[in-house]
Amino acid sequence: MDHPYVKREVIEWCSLLTQSFNNVVKKPFIDLNTSPEAVAKTLYHHPSIILSHKFYDVPRFCFANAAAQNLFGYSWDEFIGMESSKSAEAEAQEDREKLLARANKHGFIDDYSGVRITKDGSRFRISNVTLWNIFDRAQNKVGQAAIFSDVNPLNPPKGPSSYQKNR
Repeated sequence: MDHPYVKREVIEWCSLLTQSFNNVVKKPFIDLNTSPEAVAKTLYHHPSIILSHKFYDVPRFCFANAAAQNLFGYSWDEFIGMESSKSAEAEAQEDREKLLARANKHGFIDDYSGVRITKDGSRFRISNVTLWNIFDRAQNKVGQAAIFSDVNPLNPPKGPSSYQKNR
């Protein structure tokens, strides 16, 4: 089975994601002086959680690195195409919408904390999240991405998650 990061559409999306981060957040992220394929592989294996969604009829995940898959408990195939709102409980949707709107308006935010939910229903708090807008080559806003590594379980399942084991 091929890794998702070798797919042309994933490589192209990762290029937009990283270029947008550098242009909007204006902080170093990863070295862009490598091939687009190397950028995609680096993002996929990055130790921080990296997620992104595209603006479809409703925002849907189009990238979730290995750390995100481990944390949330979804495989790549389960994550991709899933409504990104499913990463938060129903009670947290208003807070999530405010977060997305604030990032949409300002280009990025780097101070978000909130509660998210895994596939098995476990809840965890994320902190120090950077969320930024993603632009295509014509500078159209096409999605958003988030990166974070501060994760605190609120009601962990029995035994540590694979993300917790790998920290």
